[in-house]
Amino acid sequence: MKRTVSHPYVINSISELHRLLQLPKPAHPLVSVINFADVKCIDDEKMRSIVYNFYSVCTKKGYKGKVKYGQNYYDFDDGIMTFYSPGQVLTTEPAEPGDSVMTGWWLVVHPDFIRNYTLATKIKNYGFFSYAVNESLHLSDGEEVMVNSIMENIAHEHRSVIDGYSQDVIVSQIELMLNYANRFYNRQFITRKNASNDLLVKMETLLDAYFEQGTMRQGLPTVQYLSSQLNISANYLSDMLRSLTGQSAQQHIQNKVIEKAKEILTTTSLSVGEVAYQLGFEYPQSFSKFFKSKTNISPLDFRQSFN
Repeated sequence: MKRTVSHPYVINSISELHRLLQLPKPAHPLVSVINFADVKCIDDEKMRSIVYNFYSVCTKKGYKGKVKYGQNYYDFDDGIMTFYSPGQVLTTEPAEPGDSVMTGWWLVVHPDFIRNYTLATKIKNYGFFSYAVNESLHLSDGEEVMVNSIMENIAHEHRSVIDGYSQDVIVSQIELMLNYANRFYNRQFITRKNASNDLLVKMETLLDAYFEQGTMRQGLPTVQYLSSQLNISANYLSDMLRSLTGQSAQQHIQNKVIEKAKEILTTTSLSVGEVAYQLGFEYPQSFSKFFKSKTNISPLDFRQSFN
């Protein structure tokens, strides 16, 4: 019997989104601010998995249930904020009665709307567009008021009479909100320092196990490997570590590789090529170049300094 493959439902335009949500036609075809209070829950199996081909920024209040953060669950009654970039697949589970009732704003922006602005390039540098839903931004009351105010400004502007300044004003408001989100996420990393420290300890344990079990011969550990083992996104892991330690996840991996390399060089008689192979490098030259770039000394010279 042939297995049926369920493909995500792709929504290409903001007009199509409005139609599916049974909302009036958008005032502008490339940008819209939707009030969640006006949205009806769509109970359609084909809509369980969706791809939006535009940017989405949501603020939600009245969320029911729990939010998973790493391996732990936390209860949140305050507003949450989520970010999705074009092409991401979003999968939802059927809501319990009453769970779908929430308030908040949903900003949707087609890439073409910001095409001729610096934001078109800059928006790719906002790491939170690649965070998983379980890594939402949890807003304080004051932050929520600020974000909602910007959402209302954008809504008012794009529903007003369009003139030569409308797009400039809306784009600047979007960029302002994203900059605030950057600041608020940094605050979240700090206020959730205990949870973040737990993740840091788990990541170090994972790296130690990767070395001890000889997994290195399958290649160097990657940020994607660590994030998948920790059940968080790669970008969130790097941003969290950078907030805690000033270094990204990739830098933590590189430091661990150097630490292990020094250990092998000083406690064994393995050749540099054998050390490189044991650490997961395909070529000894790659290992030597990497080691020298991090320590300003070659592996051989480092070993000789201990003899």
